Amino acid sequence: MTIPAKAKKLSSTLWEIPPSYKQGMKVSARIVATRKLLESMDDAVIDQVTNVATLPGIVGHAYCRPDGHSGYGFPIGGVAATDPARGGVISPGGIGFDINCGMRLIRTNLTLEEVSPRIKELVNKLFELVPSGVGSRGALKISNQQFLEVIEQGSRWCVRRGLGWAEDLELTEDSGCVEGADASCVSSKAIARGFSQVGTLGSGNHYLEIQVVRPENGIDRKSAARFGLDLPNQIAVMFHCGSRGFGHQVATDYLKLFLSVMQKKYGIKMRDRELACAPLNSPEGRDYFAAMKCGLNMAFANRQIILHHVRKAFSQVFGRSAEELGMHMIYDVSHNTAKLENHIVDGKTTEVLVHRKGATRAFSRGMKGLPPRYKDLGQPVIIGGSMETGSYLLLGGSEGQETFFSTAHGSGRRMSRTKARKFWKGSKLLRELQHRGIYVRTASLKGLAEEAGGAYKNIDQFVEATTRAGLSKPVARFVPFGNVKGLAMAYRFLDSVAIAD
Repeated sequence: MTIPAKAKKLSSTLWEIPPSYKQGMKVSARIVATRKLLESMDDAVIDQVTNVATLPGIVGHAYCRPDGHSGYGFPIGGVAATDPARGGVISPGGIGFDINCGMRLIRTNLTLEEVSPRIKELVNKLFELVPSGVGSRGALKISNQQFLEVIEQGSRWCVRRGLGWAEDLELTEDSGCVEGADASCVSSKAIARGFSQVGTLGSGNHYLEIQVVRPENGIDRKSAARFGLDLPNQIAVMFHCGSRGFGHQVATDYLKLFLSVMQKKYGIKMRDRELACAPLNSPEGRDYFAAMKCGLNMAFANRQIILHHVRKAFSQVFGRSAEELGMHMIYDVSHNTAKLENHIVDGKTTEVLVHRKGATRAFSRGMKGLPPRYKDLGQPVIIGGSMETGSYLLLGGSEGQETFFSTAHGSGRRMSRTKARKFWKGSKLLRELQHRGIYVRTASLKGLAEEAGGAYKNIDQFVEATTRAGLSKPVARFVPFGNVKGLAMAYRFLDSVAIAD
């Protein structure tokens, strides 16, 4: 990226572009990043984040996180809050097509030494029980009517039917169910796309990983122990997925509706059609908000069913119950959301609609909305890396107020999928991974190339940037050991020496 001449460096991790940069900007645009990360972003990020600054009713600043790259409407990593009382809008482009794409992290009592001899069997069992890939259908067979209950009740629907533990709800953002979801605001096409996909991983960068905890590199041993991450070479499970085709169809439906009414009915003209929007306090805005909440709940239920099958797989392979294996959730955190929250705006507590597109909520300790057991710690934040690197557990930082307590959500692509396919050949990458001890079974060599580790930025740099900015702080790092991809299945044979180096 070429840094604009008008961009001002406010600190080592904060850059500001003033409203004078572009006609129509109502607030400044700010990017949280080191210079190195800023320069690694594509040029479209500047254009998109400054377009976001033109949204009606926007307050504070338009933000982009360190993992920013170009997306649809908002950049991935974009954060913006609008004030409904000032004509603030809701925009599908500020939420994303995969509504409530998110991360779930589970601890176990198992260690690397126990799992290594059975890793192939375990990953095969996970691959069998958790459907993945484009068009995959879930093992949960439900009717259309039951699906309407799922999208209004989220994880609660699952737990009531024995597909989870009561504590799973406490340890899920929004307790696994967003109030105000209304299935009557969802199209029949969206329902048809979604009802058979509950409990499926999906494709692309969605994954289910068996990981080894590395608290020695995690900086905060005391906090790690509070999460039950205190065993040498401890095994954890992390997965990343969202609302699948259902969320995509909800976003598509309302983008079309907003484009038809935005200017004609509400006099709103945006520089970019991808930022189609409507006032939140309008019939169209309220309907989309209620439908989008259905997408949030579908994703919570999706991850809950996947967790149920993960516990089942471990139990079958190791001959012990999930309770005996200590398979407790640490947290389930969302990105790709819009939520009404109270934040300080112009010195006053104000209810605003916070759009987080490829960004994670990172509430500080003591804030309303945290699980009681984490009230004195802050919100757990889960940031995923590539299948060749690692991931992090962090805690919400104390300096996040100005950014609406939001942080990064992943390592971020440095290369488009198209470029990655040109740069890597799937067959060659497959051989290289096998040579390094990462064994992969895939239905798509092209898809494997898209997810090459080199197509992603260095996750350690994002964690460093968010830490320096006070947005979140690292607790533990995780190294991939076995991986079920939306396009592939991989398992990696490591020993304790290799993990500890």
